[in-house]
Order: sequence, then C-alpha cells, then structure tokens
Amino acid sequence: MAGDYFELRARGTNVRTEIVAGLTTFLTMAYIIFANPAILGDRTGMDRTTLIAVTCIVSAIATFITGFFANAPIAMAPGMGMNAFFAYLVGSGKMDWQTGLGVVFLSGFLFLILTILGLRKRIVEAIPVSLISAIAVGIGLFITFIGLQKLGIVVKDEITLVRAAPLNKTILIGLFGLLIMLIFEMKKISGGLIVGILASTILAVLFDKTVALPKQIITTNFNISQLAFKLDILAAIKWSFVGSILTFMFMALFDGIGTLVACCHQARMVDQENRIKGLDRLLGIDAAASMIGAVLGTSTTTAYIESAAGIEQGGRTGLTSIVTAACFVLSMLLVPLVMIVPVYATAPALIMVGLFMAKEVKKIDFENLEEGFPSFIIVVMIALSYSISTGIAFGFISYTIIKTIRGRAGQIKPTMWVVAVLCLAFLMLDKISELIKVLTTSQ
Repeated sequence: MAGDYFELRARGTNVRTEIVAGLTTFLTMAYIIFANPAILGDRTGMDRTTLIAVTCIVSAIATFITGFFANAPIAMAPGMGMNAFFAYLVGSGKMDWQTGLGVVFLSGFLFLILTILGLRKRIVEAIPVSLISAIAVGIGLFITFIGLQKLGIVVKDEITLVRAAPLNKTILIGLFGLLIMLIFEMKKISGGLIVGILASTILAVLFDKTVALPKQIITTNFNISQLAFKLDILAAIKWSFVGSILTFMFMALFDGIGTLVACCHQARMVDQENRIKGLDRLLGIDAAASMIGAVLGTSTTTAYIESAAGIEQGGRTGLTSIVTAACFVLSMLLVPLVMIVPVYATAPALIMVGLFMAKEVKKIDFENLEEGFPSFIIVVMIALSYSISTGIAFGFISYTIIKTIRGRAGQIKPTMWVVAVLCLAFLMLDKISELIKVLTTSQ
C-alpha cells in the first residue's frame, strides 16, 4: 500500500532504498539538533534543553508534511544562517526572543502569500537551464567546503583566510569513512554514506577520548511549553522591524529555491519540459514551515540541502522524508546516543554529496557568456560568500545586466525582471533598514 501511495515502482525505488536514504539524510543533518539550540541559546535567553526538543519536533513535523503531502525526499529543519541572524537580532537587544519569533512568523506569512500568488513558482520556472545547473554546482561546492571544515582539514587563517590543517587522529578517522563511501560508490553499492558514518563513529568511540558511549541512552525531557506559542506577533508589527522581516523572507526565498531546485532535479522529479513535479505543493509547505517553526519556538524552518545525501543514496519519494522525520522523533528519546556521532564522522558525507552535485557542471554552457558568466558567479559566490541566497542574487542580477547589454532584454522572462529587482533589494536590505529607521525616527 505504501508503495502505491508513494509511487515507489514508478520512480524506480523500493522500501529498503528509501529507508537507507532517510537514515542517511538524518545522519548528515542531525547536527542541527545541537547546533540550533547552541546558536539560539547562547544569545537569546531561550532554554537550550527545550530548544533541543523544539528543533526535533519542528524538523519532524515539517519533514513529515513534505514527505506525506508532497511525496518529495526533502527534509526540513531550522535553517543555519537564519538562526544566527535571529540570535544576532535578539542578542543585540533590538528585540526579545518572543518578538523575534513574531518577526519570523510574519516573514513566513509574507513568504506564503508570495507562494499562493504563484510568484515563487514563476521564479523557479523562469530560471535558465544553465543557471539551474550552476545553483546545484554552487551548492555542491558550498557543502563540500562545509564538510571540509567539519572534518577539520580546512581551518581559518588570519593571512590567507583559510588553509589546510595538519593531519590528526580525528581527520584520519573521517578520511577513513570517506574512503568507505568512495569504495561503495565505485562498486555501485547503495548505503555507502551511512556505512561510512557508522564506521567513523565506531573508530571515534575506540580511539577518540572525547567520544564515549553515554551512561544514559534514553531521555524523556522534552517539554516545550517554555517556548511553544510564546511568539509575540503584535510586538513585531513595527516599521523598525520591517527590514528584519524582509531579510528573513528573502533569505528563505532564495535559500529555499536553491535547495528545492537542486534537490528536485537530482531526485529526477521533473517532467519532459524540465519542470519540477508538484512544485506548488512543495513551495507551499516550505513557506508554511517557517510559520509552524515560529509558533513552536524556533527560527526560520526551511528545506535542507543535506537532503541531497539521501537522494544520492537512491531516495526518490516522500517515504525517504517519512523515515527522516521518524528519526527526529526518536532522537528526542535518544539524544544522548545521537550525540556520540561526531561532526567529523558526518563531514565526509557532505563532501561526497558535493562531488555528486558537481556533475551538473557539464550542463552549463560556458561558451555562451550570457549564461556562462552568471553561472560562474553563482557557483563562486555561493561558496565564497557562504550563502546560497547571496550567490543566487548576484548571479540573477548579472544575468539580466548582461542580457540587456547585449541588446537581448526581450529574451528575459518578465518574472526574471521581478527576481532581479528582489535580488537587488535583498543585497541592499541593510541600507533599506537604515532608511526606514531614519523615516520612522523623523516622524
């Protein structure tokens, strides 16, 4: 019955493959269970233990909805970067965390309106093929960079910004997991990412003194009443917060588009005209997820690029997401056990996913500079600016400028003009916020 509902046979997959894919996606993004509470708890005054439970619940609900109603192998959770911006707003004293959640809710509401009006769908369908591939390649390079950082092999340097670190025990353990993943891939055996993660974790328990089996495996401390339904929407409705609301909305808009486009194409969820199947429903869920997250007590919830890890393991349907959602539910009970998986054990999975996504570079027409240069800008800026949304914004703006200079502005779809304006507004949000403050102060 599950096979019929999720169209397993039609999409060339089976229950076993979907389970492996769901587990792989969960393991590669399980860090959010601890990263999100750490980022939000440090500067906002929100209870960190409660945030762990909220993060798990929100991720489980949003991911389940995506899997069950959109039949897509896409996982959702509180977005990295957006949680840091939330922590900055609250930590700097600009608002309390209740008002901050109200700001996130309003940004999600505006986001949902854009989706209902069909603007997001038009944006996705207006993107040229080369730029779609560039987004995938750029995200691949981006998550590879993140993976190398988490592995510890790329570190900060005051002079050169980054450098390669000397090999140590944890790096070697991570590289061993990477080798296993490569062997599985070369042998065309599925499940390589999860086997590599588990193998590295076992070695970490054996040889890394900072990683040890927990004394208590099960915990029942997951009361969320301290944060759930505490958002203050009325306090967030102020001119001085308009810039913050728009910032969250634009970050979610472009990050979400980039992730969904890259993952859906990787999962072959496209028709003969290269349009994503079920895009309306998927975009609607992505928009509503931010509102659900704010109500339950966390920052903007969005689609996760780590979903590509499960997709690479063969995940093609919503059953992958259902499995990932179930893992988040179980992780509330098994937080101590999940905690033993070190970051450097999951880092190789990100590197492998980066490799898989880089294959899209073959579809970019670099000979045609009208699309080749914007594609190049997208790839470079996503990685170097450490932001999917920023890279996409620069790429889309350069695309419209170059087309116009070449006298081919008529070839640009009307939606892309709207996107270019939105991208420009996104890159100038700081100036817009300052202008709004001046206007409100003068009044």
